Amino acid sequence: MNTPSPKTSVKSSSSLYEEDYYRWIETTVNQLREGRLAEVDLANLSEELEDMGKSQKHAIKSNLRVVLMHLLKYKYQPDKRANSWKYTITEHRIRLEDDFSDSPSLKRYFSEVFDESYQKARKLAATETGLPLETFPPESPFTQQQALNSDYLPE
Repeated sequence: MNTPSPKTSVKSSSSLYEEDYYRWIETTVNQLREGRLAEVDLANLSEELEDMGKSQKHAIKSNLRVVLMHLLKYKYQPDKRANSWKYTITEHRIRLEDDFSDSPSLKRYFSEVFDESYQKARKLAATETGLPLETFPPESPFTQQQALNSDYLPE
């Protein structure tokens, strides 16, 4: 008498991605390490890698905006300067340094988005301070090097 062997339910990688993201990562890493490339969920892996790049770029823009906004506040509201502003500038500069240390090619992206980030920081500074937008110059009064320089604070 032949008894059928029990069927094991093996989920496809793409359904695993939808149902248990962390398990999908573990599975994908194991497949890659073991050279089982035919089993890798390439569609979702490609999407995740692309999203990682976008996330790093977003972090650069976000941290740069925060630095520039606080430098503007520091420069144009000298009577309201606070240690918390210095802390925020320092914290976000460190985050940028860490990002550049992990991914040096992001320095090029930093340069590409500097002017755009300044324009957004200018609007944020005006909103946060209640000062007219025109208080802040249309072009950045800070260089890229000053934005990253841990010793620089405007007078």
